Amino acid sequence: MRLLIDECLSPRLATMSQTAGYGESSHVVWLGKSGWKDWELKPLILDGDWTFVTKNSVDFRGSAANPGSKGQYADVALHAGLICLNGPDTMELAMQVELFDEALIELSMNSDLVNQVLEINMTDQDEIHVLRYLLPAE
Repeated sequence: MRLLIDECLSPRLATMSQTAGYGESSHVVWLGKSGWKDWELKPLILDGDWTFVTKNSVDFRGSAANPGSKGQYADVALHAGLICLNGPDTMELAMQVELFDEALIELSMNSDLVNQVLEINMTDQDEIHVLRYLLPAE
């Protein structure tokens, strides 16, 4: 598994993933793709067989109520997985690390994310909820 961290998230998450055993993981900025639009990143993600990690969940999976109806993954039949870290818009580094650590724990139990979304959600009550589902839905 190769994790690619979106530029809206800290490069520290890429380092965390490498330490966790995902040695080929990287960050969008490290690949020289800073400032690329989502639609420009899509072929890079898919062709590189990257599992993409983002906090811009709606941009990639569509709305939480109807995943796959819109977003960059709406027309993708096969992908290496999508990890969405969901919290406040102004998610600070400590929360990014906390949510990503939870994602790494989940991956340690089951790293197969082919055609799946792994969502790590921080609630208003500061509770973390993990959700995994197929995208596209069968």
